[in-house]
Amino acid sequence: MRIDLRHLRAFEAVAEELHFRRAAERLNLAQPALSRTIQQLEDTVGEVLLLRSNRRVELTEAGRVFLAGSRTIFEQLANTVEQARKAGAGQIGQLRIGYTDFAVSGKLPSILDGFHRRHPEIKAELIFGSTQHQLEHLKEGAIEFAFITGPLSEPNIDSLEVQSDRFVAALSERHPLAGRSQIALSELAKEPFILGGMSHWSFYRRHLDALCIKAGFLPQVAQEAFNSEGIFGFVAANIGVTIHLETASNYNRKGVVLIPLQDVDTRISTLAAWINTDITPVQEKFIEYLRQYSAAAQLDVPPPVGS
Repeated sequence: MRIDLRHLRAFEAVAEELHFRRAAERLNLAQPALSRTIQQLEDTVGEVLLLRSNRRVELTEAGRVFLAGSRTIFEQLANTVEQARKAGAGQIGQLRIGYTDFAVSGKLPSILDGFHRRHPEIKAELIFGSTQHQLEHLKEGAIEFAFITGPLSEPNIDSLEVQSDRFVAALSERHPLAGRSQIALSELAKEPFILGGMSHWSFYRRHLDALCIKAGFLPQVAQEAFNSEGIFGFVAANIGVTIHLETASNYNRKGVVLIPLQDVDTRISTLAAWINTDITPVQEKFIEYLRQYSAAAQLDVPPPVGS
């Protein structure tokens, strides 16, 4: 015979009351039925758990150990029920979130911090990837959210703008134009460019090429780098210049100056994207927070935090 919860509850009642009649009344059971349940439990355990006499009931040493273990089981069960309810309500769980250089140097840290304060039991696993790779991972179910470079037009994928950046020129502090307050993009036409490699920066490179063509040239690529840190390293070494986003100011790279482009009004968007089907409660909580964050940004008020 297996031990189930009714055996444990019956034993706990008798062990606490040390009286079969009172325990039976507490459980709303007939006393003979309670006695049989305790006997079944002892037969299964193979030990006497309770010493009975006409005048008193006592726990044996085996009974005391079994009572402590029973109480632990009930505590674990109560906790499991509570955790399941929280999971069903989207209060606990895990999110896999992809991100780009632009997102992590921009608004993503603020978004994650505010969301964690509101939902501390929802953990985030962060995965770096290009826009194209993130979209592939999103469709495969490898991540639930992607912070990517827009624009985006994909079936079954919803998105929300969380960041909008101007373009800036990044030059070595030793560059002849480094002291300028503004630069025309066309002034960089003959400069060697440091750019992110096409395998990870293709979305951004399309934006940049369009800007440069409008200014009358295509950038002459002297060196490619994997990420922003590498790009700024080569710029600091005065190997070339680059066009980046204003979020680059958060890198604070020594030896690099950022200068606004006087003739470029175009902005580039960072989007939070997700598959709009089979949304879990935890995902819904994050989407709700993203919408609140985006609305606050549009009103130019502090982002939401806390409950």
